[in-house]
Amino acid sequence: MAKKQRQCLIGLDIGGTKLMTVVVDEKFKVLGRFRMKTRGKGKARKGGSLFDRVVECVDGAMKETKIGPKELLGIGVGSPGPLDPKTGVIIDTPNIGWKNFPLADKLSSRFKAPVAVDNDVNLGTYGEFHFGAARGGRHVLGVFPGTGIGGGILIDGRIHHGASGAAGEIGHVVFDPEGPLCGCGQRGCLEAYAGRLPIAGQLAGLVIRGQARHLAEEAGSDLRDIRSSQIAAAIAGGDKMVEQIVRREAARIGLAAVNVVNVLSPDTVVLGGGMVEAMPRLYVEEVSRAIKENALPFLAKFVTVVATKLGDDAVAMGAAKLVAERLAENQKNGKNTRNAKKK
Repeated sequence: MAKKQRQCLIGLDIGGTKLMTVVVDEKFKVLGRFRMKTRGKGKARKGGSLFDRVVECVDGAMKETKIGPKELLGIGVGSPGPLDPKTGVIIDTPNIGWKNFPLADKLSSRFKAPVAVDNDVNLGTYGEFHFGAARGGRHVLGVFPGTGIGGGILIDGRIHHGASGAAGEIGHVVFDPEGPLCGCGQRGCLEAYAGRLPIAGQLAGLVIRGQARHLAEEAGSDLRDIRSSQIAAAIAGGDKMVEQIVRREAARIGLAAVNVVNVLSPDTVVLGGGMVEAMPRLYVEEVSRAIKENALPFLAKFVTVVATKLGDDAVAMGAAKLVAERLAENQKNGKNTRNAKKK
């Protein structure tokens, strides 16, 4: 009796520093993972060759799990935006060098399989909703502080894209139009205060002034890129002023979440990203406190604040779920899912 052919999905997370894939079966059991740096050496460092790196990462995942082209049902991709989730075109991502790049079409052509693309934080929120910390919710706000601060919104379990396709940019809630310059070009955005880089800048000042002994030991003399893990270790070691700064900025994230709670009334706020993964209790405490103290009481009592359970898998798992749903939708509508382009 012939062995039944496996049917697999691949979820891909395209980040500024790493590419991450998960391979799952039709029941979303993880069969394997593969990761690599976003930028390689030499020619691979050029922006135009990032697609080659993406292809290499998907190929690596297939080889790692020993699946052939006929076993691959589809590929889901989480990418920095802005992007068009209907066509899978990356509109503009300065950090990785794509502009009006037809990622879905190019990947679909290369692997002869359907491809679905969405914003990485949307899919991180979606992954947590289906498989992680936000399970059981229906209306979910995802906030992922790291180098930037990304947001995702689920309404009745579905990703909310808004008129532009790019809803959820909580990192660009404006606190002060005359505040510090943000990477988006505006001033006073949440990201300009509570992203990892501005926090690291404040902490570097503490080190220089001799007010953060443990952080100085963790980070050494190079303060240009203080990492989340180093910040967490310094707080655990007793650097009180480091903790004060991080808590203040975590509370600011909470205030931004308050505005979303008052407008959309989510039942779950899920926190992810590098800063939260390094200090989950601190972030959950400060965001929970901000919502309890500042949101409308009747709305606040419906909200649960949780930290990510999936970690690095969140975006990739959300991407795998997205492409599975697209396949099911096409099948229901009588479309041929093999080699289909996502419109």
